[in-house]
Amino acid sequence: MAPHRWAHTFGVISMAAMVVLLVTGVFLTSFYDASGPHLRYDGSYTPLAGVEVSPAYASTMHLSFEVRGGLLARQAHHWAALVLPASLILQLFSTFFSGAFRKPRRGMWLLLFATFVLALAGGWSGYAMPDDMLSGTGLRIMHGMVLGVPVVGPRLAFLLFGGEFPGHIMETLYPLHVYVVPGLLVAVVALRLRLAFVRGPMRSAAGREHDSEGGRASTLRVTIARSGGLFLVAVGVLVLMGGAMTVSPIWLYGPANPAVASNGSQPDWYLGFLDGALRLVPPGWEVVLGGNTWSLGLLVPMAVIGGFLVLVAAYPFIESRLSGDHEEHHVLDRPRDHPVRTGAGAAGAVFYGVLLSSAGVDIMATQLHLAFESLIYALRVALVLGPALAFVVTRAVCLGLQERERTAAALGFETGVIVRAADGGYTELHGPLPASSTRPADQPLDTVPTSQDSAA
Repeated sequence: MAPHRWAHTFGVISMAAMVVLLVTGVFLTSFYDASGPHLRYDGSYTPLAGVEVSPAYASTMHLSFEVRGGLLARQAHHWAALVLPASLILQLFSTFFSGAFRKPRRGMWLLLFATFVLALAGGWSGYAMPDDMLSGTGLRIMHGMVLGVPVVGPRLAFLLFGGEFPGHIMETLYPLHVYVVPGLLVAVVALRLRLAFVRGPMRSAAGREHDSEGGRASTLRVTIARSGGLFLVAVGVLVLMGGAMTVSPIWLYGPANPAVASNGSQPDWYLGFLDGALRLVPPGWEVVLGGNTWSLGLLVPMAVIGGFLVLVAAYPFIESRLSGDHEEHHVLDRPRDHPVRTGAGAAGAVFYGVLLSSAGVDIMATQLHLAFESLIYALRVALVLGPALAFVVTRAVCLGLQERERTAAALGFETGVIVRAADGGYTELHGPLPASSTRPADQPLDTVPTSQDSAA
């Protein structure tokens, strides 16, 4: 039977999103203009007639309203940019919890992580390309963050923006978004596919794949057919979303204005964890050292997020070093069989989730009629205690599932039939485990799957 795992499914969806991004991106590039003096808008959207706009905004409006299929391509491109980080995160989770990152596939883990980082970079640079009010507010936030870096911040901001804000940031972002990031993304994905072909698929702990040459060929054919079908479905759904679901209506936001900030602006979801980290920092948190003001409200979140990302990328090497396991692994793990790793993954998920939730704290306050300050305090506590609690609970659940399996292996599964003994006591009858749950000779007792737990 062909491998059918979540990591493979999310990988196909990621590939579909990248193909939609590349195809629609080539189309959009043909009509986009990133440079030139400001002009008076004279397009078909009459509410903006005569308003001074940048060439980037004018060309995006022209693409949306006057080019046949332009709005469909724009929105499909944007939806694919939103779906790609989500599918990559789910692929990272699936790979992590199944132990598919271990030697000799640690390089594939690093390439998958690099794909995620490049997707974030591509999404951020593309987010600013229309030069509307929403993206202009995001650029203002980025400009302030760069300025907040001591010593080199002002010079770096001047270089990145080509002068005082807003400068010529579009001319800087255009080659980054159109050439640099897509080129690196294609190279990283191609290298990962090459390594996946060389290493081969990992085997499931519950069974064995076909090892014969004919079995491998049959498995490959079924995998290609299944992946191809899922790929076409994912592409079709993204195109359908682009045609039926409005996203980034820049005609409602209006053109960017350096003197105005959009109230209640939110970044695209995949950058929410960065924005959330900034919102949780206490106000006025800064010190003066060496004649420079060190804004801890900016530096601490940047350091925490940077450390978290480095920890995620380096985890395969950290686990190998701490456990002393330097052997090659070709069989997938079940999460319950590695309580510490599973607990660490749950802690990381809670940490990321709290930061992501913090990005929308102002929306939660207005929509749920809660005090903004109370939400901030609650999220600060959750950021500190939540990961530790998630680790403890998840590890306990894994150990409990292992104990349940050991009991089932020794006594059989519970039938639910209660009988009364001659002395008046009651006992439950146990039946033999199914044949599929019989422990192989080389499989530890605590990894025996039972009929009740096989899906966990």
